[in-house]
Amino acid sequence: MTADLETDVVVVGGGVTGVAVLRDLALRGVHAILVERFDLGTGTSGRWHGLLHSGARYAVRDQESARECIEENTTLRRIAPHTIEDIGGLFVLLPGDDEAYAGQFVEGCRASGIPTEELSPAAAHRREPLLAPDVKLAFAVPDGGIDSWSLLHSMAADAEARGCQVLVRHPIVGVERSGDRINAIRVHDAVAGQDRTIGCQWVVNAAGAWAGEVGRMAGVPITMIAGKGVMVVMASRYVHGVVNACRKPADGDIIVPQHEVAILGTTSEQVPSPDDISVPPADVDRMVDMCAQMVPAIASGRVLRAFAGSRPLYKPEAPAGGDGGGSGGDTREVSRTFTVLDHASRDGLDNMFSIVGGKLTTCRQMAEAVVDRLAERMGVTEPCRTATEVLPGADHGYHRQAEPLARVERDQAYGELICECELVTRGQVRQAVADGLTELEDLRRKLRLGYGPCQAAFCAWRAAGMLAEGSGEPHDGPAGRESAPRRPEGAGASDPVAGLERFLEERWRGQQSTIWGDQARQALLNHAIYRGIFDLRGDGVPDEAAAALDQPPRTEPGTGDPTRRVGEELVGDSEGRSSSRAEGR
Repeated sequence: MTADLETDVVVVGGGVTGVAVLRDLALRGVHAILVERFDLGTGTSGRWHGLLHSGARYAVRDQESARECIEENTTLRRIAPHTIEDIGGLFVLLPGDDEAYAGQFVEGCRASGIPTEELSPAAAHRREPLLAPDVKLAFAVPDGGIDSWSLLHSMAADAEARGCQVLVRHPIVGVERSGDRINAIRVHDAVAGQDRTIGCQWVVNAAGAWAGEVGRMAGVPITMIAGKGVMVVMASRYVHGVVNACRKPADGDIIVPQHEVAILGTTSEQVPSPDDISVPPADVDRMVDMCAQMVPAIASGRVLRAFAGSRPLYKPEAPAGGDGGGSGGDTREVSRTFTVLDHASRDGLDNMFSIVGGKLTTCRQMAEAVVDRLAERMGVTEPCRTATEVLPGADHGYHRQAEPLARVERDQAYGELICECELVTRGQVRQAVADGLTELEDLRRKLRLGYGPCQAAFCAWRAAGMLAEGSGEPHDGPAGRESAPRRPEGAGASDPVAGLERFLEERWRGQQSTIWGDQARQALLNHAIYRGIFDLRGDGVPDEAAAALDQPPRTEPGTGDPTRRVGEELVGDSEGRSSSRAEGR
């Protein structure tokens, strides 16, 4: 079979690890093509709390991971400061916490090379005024905040500038194998609606939590554990820096300020599939209640939404006849370190490597480890330079919270705002459209459109109009019209209104477990706008993440309507939490 494309290496997976692998290969002069089933960062890399790990969270029980984190924390600050908010972090000891654990924590940090500073309660409160008044002790560590999409886009841009390719919305559907070698990867072009074949000499499986599925296509077993973590987004930051509970990791033990919000985390539950991103309301309750022990103001705060992601946990011992899929149980005992799998020595497949486990903070280090092994086999002698070559945008220095407002003021762009919550301007949207972006969901990841307290009440329809104008399509584009570039296939793929519904469906999914108080009022306003004014049908058009579960469209009344369902199901006290929450759902 003649391949549609040819390359030296195919990298499977468009999360931070896969993109870091692509950049490492590019810097060594190796041509590679990365394939991703959706957009970049739509898996675990885009569904996490945004913590740049110091490693302190692992210092007691997983010092190998702790050392990896502090090393890469330092490296990322050097090569990608524009993606990082230098906010520091605290581990706080509360009444009832085990004081012996605090001693183990300090010793573990020392052994792992993580700098710590012990703070008195008064000093801790000067640093974080909203901390609980009964904090007994605190330790300062070099945690930070990091924007994964900014990191992804910077790494991808650097790799593409050096000749590599990124193919988003190209899920892998098969492997062409001849004996002990892979000759080609088959992908489905979800924009054109056709299969393509990529001829290659080598394959790197960097699919994260989905690495086992890629392994099965190639005929090699990889046991991954889908460890789902639920996180809750608050409408204010509450804290200046990261706040952690100084105890054995558990639910609701971390608060991470990220841009204009705070993210509370995290649960840890083994589930059958990494595509399970459901959020039980009880998990939202638990996150709020537990984090409010550290910062009491959170208990009465406005919850914007909740979301879940799947940790890419690797289990070295593959059970007979299975891939480790199961459900139930805490996955925190599984190590967060990473492993390079050479399938030649392990499985008799000569030209494939997998990189599994790890964390976003260690993505560059993970890429270096697997590409070092691959380069040796390829005969490539160029050393890794990703720890010293700065990324595009690094000259801006650390990201600062005030930067978006400063940009608007500098450009006098107040009248040009598309998204008032996140200060996204018409010029930014126009530039994104000019760069070929046609999906609102991609615009959200690129510019944070729709992330604020109104959850896209006003910005989504404005941006949808600009996207329609930019694609040259009328707002009510006819069904069956050929898709615009980069727009995924499926129901209404060429219809900007369908794209708007997909966007709102994703926003609604995150709010389903958080509808009470101010957010209930907001949901009713959104209902009035999109259902009342725009007359959206709400036909259950799934966004890409929901569609990944490969379930038939939901047909119960109102399920697909990102606003109507609120009006039908919302009960209880609009001044506080919903009645189901008040009854301890």
